[in-house]
Amino acid sequence: MKKIAGALVFVAAFAATVTAQTPRTLKKVMELKMPKTAEDDMPGTRGASVVWHPVQKKYYASFAGNIGYPMAVFNVAGKRLSGDETTTQVDTRGLWYDPVKKQVCGNAFSEYGWFSYKINTTGLVGDVKIDLEGKHQPGDQSVGAYNIAKKQVIFLSGSEIWSYNADGTEAENKTTLHWGLTAKDGIAEDEDVTETPEGYNNTTAVYTGLPNAEIGVLNIVDKQIELYNIKTGFLSKKLKLPEDAPAEASFNFSYTNGMFWLFDMEGRKWICFK
Repeated sequence: MKKIAGALVFVAAFAATVTAQTPRTLKKVMELKMPKTAEDDMPGTRGASVVWHPVQKKYYASFAGNIGYPMAVFNVAGKRLSGDETTTQVDTRGLWYDPVKKQVCGNAFSEYGWFSYKINTTGLVGDVKIDLEGKHQPGDQSVGAYNIAKKQVIFLSGSEIWSYNADGTEAENKTTLHWGLTAKDGIAEDEDVTETPEGYNNTTAVYTGLPNAEIGVLNIVDKQIELYNIKTGFLSKKLKLPEDAPAEASFNFSYTNGMFWLFDMEGRKWICFK
């Protein structure tokens, strides 16, 4: 009887281990339908970013690529509050909420700098202000995300996470991502920090703030979001996406309000997963 009981305990422990190692599948939560159609003037194609304003209790979403492309404001339920005439005003790449400034901020293409939006009393977007001129990011197309723990902006460049301080200077805390490898696996012999491996989104890494899983990247081949330890760069968790979830090699990926966002270019909408 003791042997049987012991065996049952072993089986239960093994099952728990297998369950813990099995990636959780994310579920669709909501959508943010962007304004205009592909036939309209200056419609935009690729989603730049989505950001949640915790004071306004609203989402702000924009296209990447042109100052005349649409930007939209949504309430917590995903209802669009802004009109078709609202535009990015900046060639946007990343968007984030800065809790120090209490503003929606972002980075633009190449040397167009960092910016912030004036939000009016109704929560809609007003004028844009250029806070930092020049290039404060590793690449022209880099999409910024906010590291709230360090009060820094992070960017994916090749296989590295670069960090920049509030004044736009490059910080010393750079992380090399060991793609698909856990700490137990160790570092690959042929690791190349200058390139993002094929099969991954190469412009965007997100900051989740989750312990030991702070950095998120999009694996477009395996249709999953991979979370990495910001200190070690090793893989700590995999989150599977539904088979019909959009997954692009550049842009169209974001994280805000505790949820992951993927942009459906054909449907012109951000889809939220949790």
